[in-house]
Amino acid sequence: MNNLHYQSGVPSADGDLGALYFVSLGGAGEIGMNLNLYGYDGDWLILDCGVTFGDDSQPGLEVVMPDPAFIVERRDRLLGIVATHAHEDHIGAIPYLWTQLRCPVWATPFTASLLRAKLIEAGLADKVTINVVPMSGRFTVGPFDLELITLTHSIPEPNAVALRTPVGMVLHTGDWKLDPDPLIGSASDEAAAMIGDSTNALRHGTSGSEADLRRSLIDLVGRYDARVAVGCFASNVARLETIAKAAAAHDREVALVGRSLWRIDKAARENGYLADLPRFLTEDEAGYIPRDKIVLICTGSQGEPRAALTRIAREDHPNIVLETGDVVIFSSRIIPGNEKAINRLQNALVRLGVEIVTEEDHFVHVSGHPARDELVRMYQMVRPRIAIPVHGEARHLIAHAQLAQECQVQQPLVIQNGDMVRLTPSGAAIIDEVPVGRLASDGKGLLPLGGAALKDRRRVILNGSAVATLVVDRQGCLAAPPAISLLGMVEETAASAALPFLRDAAKRAFDDLPAGPRRDDNAVRDAVRRVLRRLINERFGKRPLIEIHLVRIS
Repeated sequence: MNNLHYQSGVPSADGDLGALYFVSLGGAGEIGMNLNLYGYDGDWLILDCGVTFGDDSQPGLEVVMPDPAFIVERRDRLLGIVATHAHEDHIGAIPYLWTQLRCPVWATPFTASLLRAKLIEAGLADKVTINVVPMSGRFTVGPFDLELITLTHSIPEPNAVALRTPVGMVLHTGDWKLDPDPLIGSASDEAAAMIGDSTNALRHGTSGSEADLRRSLIDLVGRYDARVAVGCFASNVARLETIAKAAAAHDREVALVGRSLWRIDKAARENGYLADLPRFLTEDEAGYIPRDKIVLICTGSQGEPRAALTRIAREDHPNIVLETGDVVIFSSRIIPGNEKAINRLQNALVRLGVEIVTEEDHFVHVSGHPARDELVRMYQMVRPRIAIPVHGEARHLIAHAQLAQECQVQQPLVIQNGDMVRLTPSGAAIIDEVPVGRLASDGKGLLPLGGAALKDRRRVILNGSAVATLVVDRQGCLAAPPAISLLGMVEETAASAALPFLRDAAKRAFDDLPAGPRRDDNAVRDAVRRVLRRLINERFGKRPLIEIHLVRIS
């Protein structure tokens, strides 16, 4: 083995090999939008390419993802994307970013089915090569020898990836948990490093068993003689089966309410899951079933504005109505950042006379991520020399690293997005930082989250906007008084009262300019904008986005 040269924040293919490089562009220091890079001998491989979802701090933005600029610059050496499983925070960005990445994808059958459906919607189905890998499959991508290790999670076919190179093996866990008597898989090599899930690193004990939850939900559904609706993550196929079994135990039929649930149902049945369940009813069919004989599985447990539960709570769903005496069971955890939206949804349901049941009231949910006891068991099985926590906020990563140290891991390493980690047989080190950022899906394109367009939009939302139009004749004089509009700032009566004052101020600002600057469009705009900004702030206490339209008559 020779030395790998490192120049300008990227390993160079010039010279010989000496290290494996790991970079997280998303998912280290946050929960969601995972995008991990492995670099070796100048070649790069992506593990997962996911999204997160906008919250109240990002109005109008529903989907957010990592900025892939670093790897796009190296696209000629990008070998592909390997998806560990089908959750949105692991594959959701592929349809948005693929036109920049233009590489093949490797995935197991269920994940491939869901991804293919997404690509059809994006008009990319005939362009993206999806290589379907069997469960526990082993395959080679360039210099990377990859083996999928089947674990347990809240979606079918979750995989850890044993990534082998001449300098050693890394176990990238993906998202996982341990149910009783798990089959971890058999990686014959000892892992030099483990890079893994930190979501529940602060939780003691274990994540809980879906089998125990099934017994709890059977008991809970049996307490009611009215309509029962269950909000859960659509991708949790095991939960769909658990709810269906709980309904059947009380002679109830089950309907799916929400488009994403039907997509999951289709992908699951295509790949042999839910095979022993009768077909689910449609929401239209559910209307003909007596209240005490139906269970509705609904999207929207996180308070998403366009999802089924929110529309039902607003009483604008076309087919489903909940009324006094009905119950909604929230069989999911609260994703950080969604607290306000979920509270609004639950309050709206309560106002309809609906009873709410959450994990605070009853055993209604088990996590798909490992708690501390499960992390300890994983470290006991894998025994890595290096631990790099990902998939968590800073507090989760630090807690995970401390736990790894307690498990006798020689080198726990806490990183953040953009840190380039050099992995060698002798250890790991952060050697540089690469650019990172976020993109938001907006209309038919992507916008940088910190870019001018979204900053201006946020400013308009918080402070409104003002538009001033100046018409200048060929002598350099105003041909008419300035026209000014105030939008989204104050009520119309207050705006109308201020307009004459603002028009006069804009005219004075223009008239006070010397002849030379009057011929300079930018000088005119700056002078008028400064005056309007100061006066609007003095009068209304607002700092709006101010646009100056300058029209010159030739």
